[in-house]
Amino acid sequence: MLLQSLIVALLVAACCVYVAWSLLPAAARRAVAVAMLRVPLPAGAARFMRKHAVASAAGGCACEGCEHAGAAVKAPAEQPVIFQRRPQNPR
Repeated sequence: MLLQSLIVALLVAACCVYVAWSLLPAAARRAVAVAMLRVPLPAGAARFMRKHAVASAAGGCACEGCEHAGAAVKAPAEQPVIFQRRPQNPR
């Protein structure tokens, strides 16, 4: 029972951190990322924090940017809309 409670507590803590990070404004996320880079972190966490610490250069969202989106999607060719009359029912 103790192990189950510990696992649940860790999951709840992780969810709280995720929600707090998601709802923080970009400037606050950037400040937290810069502060976290001052302490030793695992490689994956350090890469994530570095990405968000320099996010201001990419417009503040830490995405790869529009130039990395790949080939542009072509708009479908225009096709005319054809209306067909219903046959009249003789009464």
